[in-house]
Amino acid sequence: MTEDRNSPGGNGNSSSPSNLRYFLLGGIVLLLGIYWYSWANVYELDYPQLKQLVVGSSRTTYDGSLADKAVGLEVAEGTENQLETIRYSRLRDVQLGEKVVWAVADRQVMSGPEQQDESSEVQLRVNRVNSEESKNKLTALLDQHNIKYEGANESGLARIWPFLLIMGAVLLMLVLALKRMGTGSAMQFGRSRGRLLAQQDLETTFGDVAGIEEAVEEIREVVDFLKSPERYQRLGGRIPKGVLLVGPPGTGKTLLAKAIAGEADVPFFSMSGSDFVEMFVGVGAARVRDMFQQAESKAPCIIFIDELDALGKTRSGSAVNNHDEREQTLNALLVELDGFSSNNGVIVVAATNRPETLDQALLRPGRFDRQILVDRPDVLGRQQILKVHVKTVKLDESVDLGQIASITPGCVGADLANLVNEAALLAARRELDAVGMEEFNESVERVTAGLQKKQRVMNKSEKRRVAYHESGHALVAFSLPDTDPVHKVSIIPRGFAALGYMLQRPEGDRYLMTQTELECRIHVLLAGTVSEELVFDDISTGASNDLERATSIARSMVMEYGMSQLGRVNYRQASQSLFLATGDEDSLRSSHSEKTSQQIDEQVKLIIDNSLETVRGILQSRYQALEAIALRLFEIESIDADELTQLVEDNSPGPWVVSGTEQRERSPTELEATVAVAKPTDVRQDSSRG
Repeated sequence: MTEDRNSPGGNGNSSSPSNLRYFLLGGIVLLLGIYWYSWANVYELDYPQLKQLVVGSSRTTYDGSLADKAVGLEVAEGTENQLETIRYSRLRDVQLGEKVVWAVADRQVMSGPEQQDESSEVQLRVNRVNSEESKNKLTALLDQHNIKYEGANESGLARIWPFLLIMGAVLLMLVLALKRMGTGSAMQFGRSRGRLLAQQDLETTFGDVAGIEEAVEEIREVVDFLKSPERYQRLGGRIPKGVLLVGPPGTGKTLLAKAIAGEADVPFFSMSGSDFVEMFVGVGAARVRDMFQQAESKAPCIIFIDELDALGKTRSGSAVNNHDEREQTLNALLVELDGFSSNNGVIVVAATNRPETLDQALLRPGRFDRQILVDRPDVLGRQQILKVHVKTVKLDESVDLGQIASITPGCVGADLANLVNEAALLAARRELDAVGMEEFNESVERVTAGLQKKQRVMNKSEKRRVAYHESGHALVAFSLPDTDPVHKVSIIPRGFAALGYMLQRPEGDRYLMTQTELECRIHVLLAGTVSEELVFDDISTGASNDLERATSIARSMVMEYGMSQLGRVNYRQASQSLFLATGDEDSLRSSHSEKTSQQIDEQVKLIIDNSLETVRGILQSRYQALEAIALRLFEIESIDADELTQLVEDNSPGPWVVSGTEQRERSPTELEATVAVAKPTDVRQDSSRG
């Protein structure tokens, strides 16, 4: 026995139409209430009664008070058993029409079941006697008793136009709500928002994807299966039901999905995870079911869901919100991927940069069988990516894409595309005929350190302090063996808060770092504030970012890498994203006691204090070189690697590498103190004075 998903008793889109019906019913009731209110205070009088009321509302002048004889009009209304005496008084705002007279008066029930103590303002409607003589007599009577009057709209729309305006606004809100919750129709409220892409509109192929060859090969197998399934089925193999693309932002996950659509030659549905998230419970689940129904009708086909973490987050263990919209949507997706009745011929490709947040039931084999890492490219991958992006750019003969790839470690495809575009824009701004290496180097600095601020003016005292600060960074980085080569030193402000920067460029991609290399990084970061201390006998706020980064490295050495006297113990349980740099250390859970926490703080301070002593010794022994670099920076504001080398050579009496910091053979115990670098972007270092 099979279940009909469209049957009234099935677990279909039952709750969302119910919510929609209630919403529409409430709008209709509101409109009826507004219409009733607009006519609720309208009372009708006879023409003779109107004339009596005019006499009973006589005024001394048009704008004056009521006359002494203005006693109003009393009429009897109701049945014999429930007879009421009603007084109308203070007639005003009379509007004369051809057939109808509108006016405002005070109404009070003098006696009867609903007797009132005070009068209330009401509208009066009187049908006129259709004769010219009666019209002239009424106007003369109004003039005689000093009551103002004017012409009126026969239909009375002028009196109720505010209510009509409110009704129109309510109707407009209903229409906008329907478009927001569905596709503009109540019958399409639970329909999927997936777009079926036409094959002729898909121009991206695997040839346009570079730098992620391993991921392309994995995906190519899925496309080959769709084109020739008998090649795999003859040996009993089956295609994965789901393929999950994971990796840092900008590495090309969506681009890879576009290439799949261009190569597969089968129907391709594309949507975002947020398309399933709605305010009403049950709407997202209905859209999931509708999406797979459409896909089954066109099988074999591919469904691509971008940003899967929007609907696939881990379900909470709390019983309070276990029936919310997102969890029902996730349950529907789990069933469609691998439930009681599987969807043959439908392959789901999804992308996310937060795989740690996904529900484990979604990641198990049978649903997303294959998880493909789309990682940051290496130097060869970056060179291939640059070749793709410079196809439409006119390059100078001096441009070396290999060199550009070598100075951009950690960059992803999106970064390289932006780099090429910045270089092209810079060349166009300079009115050049082609893009050269100078423009590429400038674009690398712009992407790395931020936009140059040549218009910012610093006084000589601050400029001199910044020069010594950056000179200290550069000199210590030049003097230590386990640091990246210094590429440029500048005191031209860049970015949001940097008054100067020292740019280092790694010689290659790095995936491990030793304890000595981490300590050297801390030395370089602390060199700026130590330089200020030696020269000015005072320090400034410019080293705040340096201290923050140095402390972060020292704390990681103690808590994560086992590089302290506390031993090879991990005191931190990471809960941060694998691919997103949140920068929030408070989100990392700790699993240690208060005493251990105090010992950790002591070890962090010990590492920083030892580094300060080392840096102070380096700068004191090479104070002449520090002076020479700072004076040159103060003069020309920017120094490249060659000029820095010449300045150090000319002003350093001893060897280039400071004594006691040479590379040496390390013991097996020390060799164990290495750390896998989780984010290659951390290898690219530039010390900026913020």
